[in-house]
Parts: sequence; structure tokens; C-alpha cells
Amino acid sequence: MVDRVCPMLPERLSNGLCSLRPHEEKLTFSAVFEFDDKYNIVKKWFGKTIIHSDRRFAYEEVQDILEKGEGDFVDELMKLNQIAHHLRKKRFKDGSINFETDEVRFKLDEAGVPIEYYVKIRKDAHLLIEDFMLLANRSVAEYMAKKESLEVPYIYRIHDLPNMDKLEDFAAFARELGIKMQLDTPKNIAKSLNEVVKKAEQDETLKLLMPIAIRTMAKAEYSTDNIGHYGLSFEYYSHFTSPIRRYSDVLAHRVLFDNLQKTVRYDKANFEAQCKHISTQERKAADAERQSIKYKQVEYMKRHIGDSFEGIISGMLERGVFVEIKGIMAEGMVSFDKMSESFELEPNRLRARGRRTGKVLKMGDAVKVRILSADLERRQIEMMLEES
Repeated sequence: MVDRVCPMLPERLSNGLCSLRPHEEKLTFSAVFEFDDKYNIVKKWFGKTIIHSDRRFAYEEVQDILEKGEGDFVDELMKLNQIAHHLRKKRFKDGSINFETDEVRFKLDEAGVPIEYYVKIRKDAHLLIEDFMLLANRSVAEYMAKKESLEVPYIYRIHDLPNMDKLEDFAAFARELGIKMQLDTPKNIAKSLNEVVKKAEQDETLKLLMPIAIRTMAKAEYSTDNIGHYGLSFEYYSHFTSPIRRYSDVLAHRVLFDNLQKTVRYDKANFEAQCKHISTQERKAADAERQSIKYKQVEYMKRHIGDSFEGIISGMLERGVFVEIKGIMAEGMVSFDKMSESFELEPNRLRARGRRTGKVLKMGDAVKVRILSADLERRQIEMMLEES
């Protein structure tokens, strides 16, 4: 949530007993990897450990050290970053999809009212952690999947192939913006989506493609039946690295620990029921987070009624167009009845044409809008085009 964290575990556990703190010994479960000088994994080990933390870093501190090449533990951090870059490069070469979307964040006053916004930028410090978490998650899943010829029920994080109907609609939209996609094989789909990402990084108007592309994807979920993870291009994947904030990881730790020295099989039907429950709760939490951000976007825009903003047409309906405001990424509706003429929406919902002048509005068009109203209860913003 924008204004609060809702921990899964009691605070005494999440921030105290189960959290790594400088100069304290903590009981941990570790995934340990040994690399050769060509970044190949030559040895891996999972087990119970004790960690004595020497230093707690903020992401900004690590990023500063990586950029300047000096500071505490600079040699260790630089080496870890080199390994992370190699892991990332190999992952994308193998077909992983780089869905990197902008995330808006808010600074709040004492009453919780948004007074400023900024876009969260993920740099090497964030990606370093991500790459090593992916490595651990993937390796644990592979270990459990290959444990023995007889299957040990485990909780996998799976991601199915995209919905082809949605993907074909998206490809038609991308074609309107000058981007051709290949949809003949899963690998070519991933390659095409990565090309969309690259072009969106270079062209502000193409960024609206990213959330639409994500909606063509299947939802990742938990299951005891492993089908792999399409988006990451992993044959095996699980969630293991965040037991403080994800219950799936708690279960993963229990099963892995029980199966390190022997084989312990659980009731698969019971595990699958837990997978469905966890997946449902995850979707609810993600929706609550989205609604929280939407609320703060509307609350921020409420202070700017009458002001003008640059935006991009991000959606179309029979009654009007959606416009996403640049920067804050707040989306609002511009009704056709607020325009100087009526418009007819084309069947593909990518263009609308003025009945009197033939003027065309299309997805991705840069426009200027004025804020007319901001309804907090409905989390809706009403705008009008500032027509030239």
C-alpha cells in the first residue's frame, strides 16, 4: 500500500527475530553457489546456516559504490555485480522477457496526503539482488524436481504461454505504431516482446504498450504441477527467497529442509489446495496495491483541477478516450461529448474519427488535457482535450 506496509508475520518476527541485522547472529536457510572464472556454477549447496551480518546497505548506498568504485566492501560488491550482469545476459539470451515498467511513488505529508510524486528507477543495485534471488529460486526448484524418480510434491511458481487472442490484438495495435511482431513460436514471441520493450525505452509514446503487453500474458501462479515459467524462460522455478513476506516461501523452506538428507512426501492434494489459496490471496494483495496507487493519483490530481497536463491516449471506448498523464501516470477519461464534434470509434478500438471534420484520434497520440474533476470515492479523473 502507498501509505503503509501490511506484514504477513507479526512485527516482532518480520523486523526482529527473522530479519538480518548488523552485528547480530541469525539462524538462516542459505543457497550457496560457487562459480568458476567463466561464471559457470561449479558447486551449489542448500542448508541451515548462521549469518553474522557485517553491514546493512541501502540500495542507494550500494548504487553509489558501484558507480564510484569506492566504499565499504567495494571489491565484493563489484564482483557480485559482474556475476549478476552475466546471469542477466544469459537469461535474456535464453528467452526471458524484460517487462520493466515504470512505477510511480509518492511522498506524503503527515496526514497521508500526496504532496509529490516520483518514478521509481531500478538500477544495478536492485537488479543485483533480483538476479541472485532468481538464481536461488530457480536452483531450489530444480533440486526438488530432480530429487528422485518418484515425485516429491513441491510448490512451483509457474507461468503459462500467453493468450493468443489477446496477443494477436496487441500485435495489431503494435503494428499501428510501426512495430511488427512474430507470433509463430513462443521464443519468437518473447523476442518480439523484448524488441517492444527496447523501443518503448527510446520513445515516450510507446511506453503505453508495456501495461497492455503485460495483460496479454498469463498470470503467474503457484502449483504442484510444474510447467515451467515462460516469462523468465526457466524450466523450473519456485519462490524461496522471501519467507518473511510470502507464505509460499515458508512452505518451500519446510519441504526443502525435510528433503535435504532424506525423502519426505507430502499430501499433493493438500499442497495444491494451498497453492490455489496463496495464488488467490496474492491477486487480492496486488489489486489492493493497484487501487491504493490509483487512489493517491486521484487524490494528487484533485489539487490540480483546472490545470493542464501533457498526456498520451491510452485507451478507447464508445463514449470517449482514456488519457494517461505523463510523469504521474494517472489515467482519466475524456468524453466525446466534451469535444467540439462527435466521434465514431472504429471496430478495432484503435482509432476514433470525427463525424464532421474527419479528425482522427488514435491510441498513442500525444495530447494536452485539462483536469475537470477528480472523484476519490470512484477513483476516477475527468478531463477535456485542449484542442488547437
